[in-house]
Amino acid sequence: MVKMETVKQGTAAAQDPGPLLEALGSIVGPASLLTDPVSLEPYLTEWRGRYRGQATALVMPGTTAEAAAVVKACAQAGVAMVPQGGNSGLVGGAIPHAEPGRPEIIVSTGRLKRIRELDAANYTLTAEAGCVLADLQTAAAEANRLFPLSLGAEGSCQIGGNISSNAGGINVLRYGTTRDLVLGLEVVLPDGRLFDGLRGLRKDNTGYDLKQLFIGAEGTLGLVTAATCKLYPRPGSVATALVAVRDPSAAIELYSATRDALGEGLAAFELLNRLSVQLVLEHIPGARDPLDQSYDWYVLLELAPAGDSAQADLEAFLGGRMEAGAVLDGTLAQSESQREALWRMRHAISEAEKHAGAGIKHDVAVPVSRVDEFIRTASAAALQEVPGALVVAFGHLGDGNIHFNLNQPADLEREAFLDRWDAVAARVHGIAHELGGSFSAEHGVGRMKRDQLKEFRGGVEYELMRSLKQTLDPSGLMNPGKLFPPAD
Repeated sequence: MVKMETVKQGTAAAQDPGPLLEALGSIVGPASLLTDPVSLEPYLTEWRGRYRGQATALVMPGTTAEAAAVVKACAQAGVAMVPQGGNSGLVGGAIPHAEPGRPEIIVSTGRLKRIRELDAANYTLTAEAGCVLADLQTAAAEANRLFPLSLGAEGSCQIGGNISSNAGGINVLRYGTTRDLVLGLEVVLPDGRLFDGLRGLRKDNTGYDLKQLFIGAEGTLGLVTAATCKLYPRPGSVATALVAVRDPSAAIELYSATRDALGEGLAAFELLNRLSVQLVLEHIPGARDPLDQSYDWYVLLELAPAGDSAQADLEAFLGGRMEAGAVLDGTLAQSESQREALWRMRHAISEAEKHAGAGIKHDVAVPVSRVDEFIRTASAAALQEVPGALVVAFGHLGDGNIHFNLNQPADLEREAFLDRWDAVAARVHGIAHELGGSFSAEHGVGRMKRDQLKEFRGGVEYELMRSLKQTLDPSGLMNPGKLFPPAD
């Protein structure tokens, strides 16, 4: 049975937390140290509500020096730390998970929010970990540059969390994941030492590329405090369309044809089934059906070339595909407000699902060529486990990342439905693995999927990851219980 996971801290502390709290307060100041339950509450629960933990305190360093001093004080006291950014994750990776007798301190990056440098000529931006993603996008735009990382939570998520989870989003097919956008990192190691790898170099063959150890590590190897990221030229024009297609196989064919015809100007290519659109129409105020007729499957695509021909090029291309019968219907945004409305519909799916009842959710990736096979096979398997469930399938077709979710059927109680989570996940993840895919595409492993990490990434790969953890964090104090079980 899957319930909100609540971790209760033991009544007998390993040591009196008073001296450590006093030391932390002296480092960051009393206003940046939270200990009372009311103030801590927002930081103890995940956005989706599945995980809830407890913490002795939350500390908010305002500089890298303060962050290093905080980590060093916790390490010397033997107290575990949980790095936390915008707390917009979905796998429990930023929620404290205290064991009896072992308190945890949340280390928030919320005050580390300076943009240290924007080098337009070098196409780089150096920012602290607590900077909100949307603010970095704005800063880049004001310098006539583009920071391409874009996702639904960009108004609240922080770049440090994006880095720690290797966030993906809608522009991966053109610009890559966060891993591809980071040139240098500044990280406080679990013992309080500082790894200063902030460099704006695109070529640097001086040994191991150490920054890559911390990207996607979910805060288990250190606390990211700043990053130097790549910027790109702003597109000369943007064109956005939503089109109806027969099925995911037709969407894959359209994707290949689009790339062949329009090249690297293709910035986003999203797949949505009708149920995902219908949920938005039913539960999100102001949402409107973009087409006069409903269809089983849709593609939301965006063209952003260097020149000014995006609208004409996309219109001509889609017109040809409609004449050929590959596209059933469609609409091309004629204004920025229309473009925003189309993307609002895509980004609002997760919010709409919350209003529609309980959900069993999966974040998988398979080769683009096998997306249709995955959706067909996973749908059949999921409906065997939960007859009558509503399959909500959508995601980033251009990089093979599908959010494959089940919503609660009307004739099944919430708890009985959620009882099937593990059984459904085992089959869905197994199918993705068999098709050469991953059980976690962009949300990470956290607490939710740590058993699957050992199952699907076992052997030498798992041993190497464990060896890195043991080398950098031998006492297991940095975000314990994430990626790996505490006693693993």
